Amino acid sequence: MELQKPYYAVIFTNTRTPEDNGYEAMAQQMEKLARQQPGFLDFESARSGLGIAISYWKTKEAISNWKENVDHLVAQEYGRKEWYSWYKVRICLVEREYDFGANPNL
Repeated sequence: MELQKPYYAVIFTNTRTPEDNGYEAMAQQMEKLARQQPGFLDFESARSGLGIAISYWKTKEAISNWKENVDHLVAQEYGRKEWYSWYKVRICLVEREYDFGANPNL
């Protein structure tokens, strides 16, 4: 999917704790909820020891609104207490992109 530039990427890099403690169910719920938020564009994630989740947004305001979403705030609290031993969030402006080959997500 080609996104209209510029747009923003929120890169959430993390390491998980060993126990699931409801993580998978909450992650699916949060992705579904994020997709309903004004300004949401897309989402990608991968995990192999280190987890990387990237959400794409039209504006910084849309990102701020998502960060303050009541259900998302609950998930953030669980994340700090139960699911992550470490994480970092980066917010980036995407001005240019390119790709090669077939999209593995299709």
